[in-house]
Amino acid sequence: MWHRLQILMIFLLPVALVGGLYLLGLTVSVPVLGRSYVIRIILPEPGAHVGLPPIEGPQDASRPLVVIDAGHGGHDPGAVGEGFKEKTLALGLARALRDELVREGGIRVALTRSDDRFLVLEERAEIARRLGADLFLSIHADSAGEKDQVTGASVYTLSDKASSEAAARFAARENSADTVNGVTLAGRSDAVNSILVDLAQRRTSGSSATFAGLIVREGKGVLQFHPQPLRSAALAVLRAPDVPSVLYESGFVTNPNDAERLSSPEGRERFAKVMARAIKIYFARQAGV
Repeated sequence: MWHRLQILMIFLLPVALVGGLYLLGLTVSVPVLGRSYVIRIILPEPGAHVGLPPIEGPQDASRPLVVIDAGHGGHDPGAVGEGFKEKTLALGLARALRDELVREGGIRVALTRSDDRFLVLEERAEIARRLGADLFLSIHADSAGEKDQVTGASVYTLSDKASSEAAARFAARENSADTVNGVTLAGRSDAVNSILVDLAQRRTSGSSATFAGLIVREGKGVLQFHPQPLRSAALAVLRAPDVPSVLYESGFVTNPNDAERLSSPEGRERFAKVMARAIKIYFARQAGV
């Protein structure tokens, strides 16, 4: 009997120890990872809305609104290079662009995050939709592993296949109280909702491609681009059906030259001026100017 109790204690003691440390909020050493930490993520109450960031710039609500999303954040560093983290580079570029747009005037701007906090992908696009954004720009930095010679920025839009799948999922959501391009989906048949969302997604995809092209055109000779800068992929952050959305991979955090350039005041200024110019041209075209 005593031997059985000893065996049972061997299995239960580690569980009890870890459970006690967890309840007390103490960290547990993880030698394999070489660090000690506890990650806590405070989840919102069911049905609670994500807090919306402030809108800066003109107070005139008729002015176009661009939402700038600095990728990653908080416990998620994104790609990591020698002395650089993607989340930090992205936030620096996002702030620089916000400041440039506010300084130039005429366009309203909001950041999904203005500090080192974590947001899930769905929150980022939802912030843009709830603010009624006219354009959504997500800023990131890429990683090439050991290949530190890989360099240059890329501009991503949502791929055609992913766009169709996103439209279908959005139309099939149980809560159809959403609106798309100002049209309320509630009370309509599933077939009608699918058509409305698909039409909105097609229009959005075209606008996204236009903006992506403007970034490359305006940045030529000023920003360092990848040999094939225009790309498309199934990126969750770009799947809002009624907000033109682009993801800008600013360069490679694993490339020392890219990372140094993106983190420098001069590099951030060049990026901000090019992107602000592309945004203003995009909105001018949308207004038919």
